[in-house]
Amino acid sequence: MSVDGDLSASLTVRRGAAARVGLERIALVEAIAELGSITAAAQRLGLSYKGAWDGVQALNTLFDAPLVVARPGGRSGGAVAVTPRGHAVVRAFREVEREIAAALSRLEAGLERSTRAEPGPLVWSPGMRTSARNALRGVVVRIDREAVTARVTLSLGEGADLVSRITRRSLDDLDLAIGKPVIALVKSSVVTLAGAVDAQAGDNALEGVITDRQDGETVSEITLALGDGGALVATIRREAADTGRLMIGDRVTARIQPSDVLLAVE
Repeated sequence: MSVDGDLSASLTVRRGAAARVGLERIALVEAIAELGSITAAAQRLGLSYKGAWDGVQALNTLFDAPLVVARPGGRSGGAVAVTPRGHAVVRAFREVEREIAAALSRLEAGLERSTRAEPGPLVWSPGMRTSARNALRGVVVRIDREAVTARVTLSLGEGADLVSRITRRSLDDLDLAIGKPVIALVKSSVVTLAGAVDAQAGDNALEGVITDRQDGETVSEITLALGDGGALVATIRREAADTGRLMIGDRVTARIQPSDVLLAVE
């Protein structure tokens, strides 16, 4: 590309007229959780005590429960603690940051395809907002109508197909037809993984390579690289990930039930 450097983006959160919250205030919560003191956290981040305290107040106002609470003497520099709600917000913020970084990587990869007039079919749509971890762009190649439902087959490129089962009413509301571009939305929690590639696995068996694995106490988040620069995220039990020995670099098969694939049009 002719522009120097990688694409970058920053995440800012606000509610109504409340102050904006960005990375610096999330870093403040993380420092408070580690050090147990606003004073110490402010010194680490190069903030004044007042600036740090104002940041804590802004955070506590933004969310429906306090993220940081003062222990006796906290306002004058004593101990403070991050609440369970605060830890949850930090985890969610960092998760969204990873999603944004992954989306930018896919977008930049699409822009670098000089042989195409537009990004490939698996490039995420930057203007789309969804709570689903996976948004895969495809084209309708087959529609099988049944009495109440319909099976819609999408081509994702690189020979990969994805089947969605939706109602006939949804089919009509979306005005779906052969050749129409659509976006398939898939929650990460409905994606299952097998540690060996299975070409006879049936509908919605997508082959990919594990590019990232993030482990929690009970859950693992695993990211697969699909063909044509796409990605698929699966959230599975940590025990299953360990038992299956799912590691970065492994080639696996992701399976998705057709009824778990939602469709959207722009």
